[in-house]
Amino acid sequence: MAYRIGVIGGGQLARMMVPPAVQLGIELHVLAEVEGSSARLAATAVGDYHHVETVLDFARGVDAITFDHEHVPQEVLAALVDAGVAVHPGPAALAVAQDKLVMRERLTALGVPVPDWAAVRDEHELAAFLADHGGRAVVKTAKGGYDGKGVRVVREAAEAADWFAVLDEAAGEGALLVEELVDFRRELAQSVARRPSGDVVAWPLVETVQRDGVCAEVLAPAPGAGARLVEVAEGIARTVAAELEVTGVLAVELFETTDDRVLVNELAMRPHNTGHWSIEGCTTSQFEQHLRAVLDLPLGDTRARAPWSVMVNVLGGPREGSMADRLPAALAAQPSAGVHDYGKASRPGRKVGHVTTLGDDLDDAVARARSAAAHFDA
Repeated sequence: MAYRIGVIGGGQLARMMVPPAVQLGIELHVLAEVEGSSARLAATAVGDYHHVETVLDFARGVDAITFDHEHVPQEVLAALVDAGVAVHPGPAALAVAQDKLVMRERLTALGVPVPDWAAVRDEHELAAFLADHGGRAVVKTAKGGYDGKGVRVVREAAEAADWFAVLDEAAGEGALLVEELVDFRRELAQSVARRPSGDVVAWPLVETVQRDGVCAEVLAPAPGAGARLVEVAEGIARTVAAELEVTGVLAVELFETTDDRVLVNELAMRPHNTGHWSIEGCTTSQFEQHLRAVLDLPLGDTRARAPWSVMVNVLGGPREGSMADRLPAALAAQPSAGVHDYGKASRPGRKVGHVTTLGDDLDDAVARARSAAAHFDA
């Protein structure tokens, strides 16, 4: 009998799990939020993941539940566990990814390096933090922010007044997160995968290029990363995966600072945009590895297939028509590029696809990836 995995969330991450699931003979079931989702090829149900009965009904008949995102409420996750459903990653791990204040508390307790931070409940507390940190800081909402949303650089406490005004203690959102404004050389990402029995494997450390708070490009491996940096980054990710008992893929977004620190910025407990290059670039992609880990199957080889891999996101998409309309020209111009269309309508800033190129020369791989992606730009 085939293995069966249920994925909650119908976005592009669930969509990109489909090819390795077919390859491995895994039945992939997707609970999509809406009809016509990115993962519609595998969507076997449409429903609200906030509703316990909807999710329990979806989970019947699968061997394990995993996720396209981290937003499933804890009460729904608890109901799945109480019903005997294997949930990967589990509720305790996901709680750390769902709330940035919980994340900072747990990482600090584990001795994992993070920016200096505090929970602030009003303008007075934020003003005190600013005074102690050179008059500038980063303020984040504890829940829900991504791709630059829910993040502000502030110089005055009043700049976060509107966020303080809507804090809801009853909903578990009684404070904002404030952090030092880190002076960093670049942003990095380290992905690992862990299976329930405890085995952990790591992919090469990558450099990420952000534009307007959104990942635009990924360079694999991170150019100029010395042995110490690689060892530290991988050690951080392995520690987080083991101590939080993460199962599946874990992506750790990092700052490499100008004073030679390596600090954790964010965590994602699922396949992540910074690991999309692994589809073409590695022996085992993050999507195949996630499926293996969720089922507690032996983990795959994570070695790179070429000296360099470059992933460029297609952000926004064409103003007219679709990515499919531009596909012939892109493939003709860059026949070696891996093109991924997420099946989404164009919208400014939206991730609607990505392209990946491999090669022996980094500059050449970058140029080819950007050229292919440009065919889909507005």
